[in-house]
Amino acid sequence: MTELREGAAAADPVGTEEQSNGKSAEVSALHDLFAGGIAGSASVVVGHPFDTIKVRMQTNTSIASGGGVKSASPLAMARSLFSGMGSPLSAAAAVNAIIFASYGSLTRLWESIEGDRCKHVDRHGLILDGAVYIEDDDHRNIQDVQSSQMHEPPRQDIVKVFSCGSGAGALQAFVICPMEHVKCRLQVSSAYKGPVDAAVSIVRQYGVTRGLFRGMGVTLWRETPAFGLYFATYDTIKDRVESFLREQEESHPIPAHLHAWSASALAGGLSGALTWFVVYPFDVIKSRIQTSPLEKNMQRSMLTTASDIIREHGAGHMFRGLGVTLVRAFPVNAIIFPVYEWVLLQLGDG
Repeated sequence: MTELREGAAAADPVGTEEQSNGKSAEVSALHDLFAGGIAGSASVVVGHPFDTIKVRMQTNTSIASGGGVKSASPLAMARSLFSGMGSPLSAAAAVNAIIFASYGSLTRLWESIEGDRCKHVDRHGLILDGAVYIEDDDHRNIQDVQSSQMHEPPRQDIVKVFSCGSGAGALQAFVICPMEHVKCRLQVSSAYKGPVDAAVSIVRQYGVTRGLFRGMGVTLWRETPAFGLYFATYDTIKDRVESFLREQEESHPIPAHLHAWSASALAGGLSGALTWFVVYPFDVIKSRIQTSPLEKNMQRSMLTTASDIIREHGAGHMFRGLGVTLVRAFPVNAIIFPVYEWVLLQLGDG
């Protein structure tokens, strides 16, 4: 992410250097946690109907039936589109908290290691006031290497953002896997009364590992690269959008907060859609695994499941529901960033 206050998972969740010690840092971390939870909940409300349609398309469940709802009236269909929303909504705060904490911790660790390494560029160089000075072999002349002549990403190193984002994605997969398993069951079946009943029933009959955490492997395969790509793409797009808006300010002046929020929303929407496009086949496989009969107990491997899907429905089925997913991805990811910013402003931490 480019800045702390303009991303779903900030690079420094505990605030600026002035807030890095004492009570201020603790309050800032709580603000990040609360704002992230609200933003995540808002994204669930906006995106869940699209997600229900996607899962039913992936698993060949009738959209009109609503996974057991026989009436095709508009009200019944509307209700069915929000089936299973309690599980992701209740876990939204926890998921965002993990993303914030893990991404921020990994970023600070990376920067700490990088800072120690950069104290001495090499035996002929040193860093002074942010500029690199290199001595020649005779140690007589010192050249100032201008930043414009060096290859430097706009604000954060893309490799760092991708790596820390991937690490955060891998950690939060352990929370999102059981949550999405319960959600998928509720979206395609009316056998459970709600998310709690579904989770308790699955654990009681099939255990935690083979039951509740079914699909953990493919979830890791989806979440790890997805978050790395998401953060790196967001950072890049947002920087480009901000540069463009700055160039247009003279002829089309806009308020500063609209400037920042529009850049965040557009970058979030585009990066979310692009990320889903890349990792979507893993999501199809995950949906098939997490909606397959639990009575078999032993889940099929990711490769075996993919082969089964292609053999039964053709390779195109690996992208079934991609259209509605991309339509969903833009508003869901675009709303996270402005809501996150707005909540922080209300908390007085803007």
